[in-house]
Amino acid sequence: MFELETLLPLVAVAAGSGIIGGVLAGLLGVGGGIVIVPALYFALSLTGMEPALTMQVAVGTSLSTIVFTSLSSGYGHYKKGAIDMALLRLWAPSILVGVVIGGVLGGIVSGQVLIAVFATVAVIVALDMILRKAQDSDTPRSFSKPVWAGLGVVAGSISAMMGIGGGTVCVPMLNFLGYDIRKAVGTSAAIGFIIGVPGALIYMATGFGSEGLPPFSLGYVNLLLAAVIIPLSTTFARVGVKLAHSIPRRGLRLSFGLFLLITSARMFKDLFLG
Repeated sequence: MFELETLLPLVAVAAGSGIIGGVLAGLLGVGGGIVIVPALYFALSLTGMEPALTMQVAVGTSLSTIVFTSLSSGYGHYKKGAIDMALLRLWAPSILVGVVIGGVLGGIVSGQVLIAVFATVAVIVALDMILRKAQDSDTPRSFSKPVWAGLGVVAGSISAMMGIGGGTVCVPMLNFLGYDIRKAVGTSAAIGFIIGVPGALIYMATGFGSEGLPPFSLGYVNLLLAAVIIPLSTTFARVGVKLAHSIPRRGLRLSFGLFLLITSARMFKDLFLG
């Protein structure tokens, strides 16, 4: 099932997703996983792997790459003063709790559940990107600390189950609250590190000893694909950071939203039609 002629296309897909995911990580603070997960899912599905197992490997591998992509993207935004450190300190502990919950659930529930979660959230995020115009404010709305904690747990859980950095959930939320879009992107890029480290470790542990995994897998994290993606995603995240501070992003938000709609439709098709 995993001969050389099978592994080479997988590596090529991983390389492409690393480049695109890296740019989007820096540009939109999305951690790259929103591109890497569906790319790996589709590529691995062509090898004949069981669909449920395919999704768990795609999610686990994506989380391992986000550790490094978010460091590169977050540092770039930090140098430009685009990380809200007070918000990061407020939100990080509850997000970490959510990651542990979501990571454990993602490692033990059926991969079909992960497909459903990813496809559903992707539709919501896509519609948000396409339909709602960004609105920045000098005085962002906020919540009490318990409400922030609850939002953090939800954001961390969804992100760990989807294999994505926090930006996919956190950027629309912060922008809706009136935070400057660039600070929302920068802060969410840093949150990706908080999600990636424990998330990847949990997927390694819960997948340890599973049968039918691709070569070079440590639990649900495939080290070969991660090794291809990480250098590219971290390098191109810096390109995304530069773009984020120099271009209007309305057109890109529309394009990215359409990409997510197509991705979600394909996953729902796999889920219901096989």
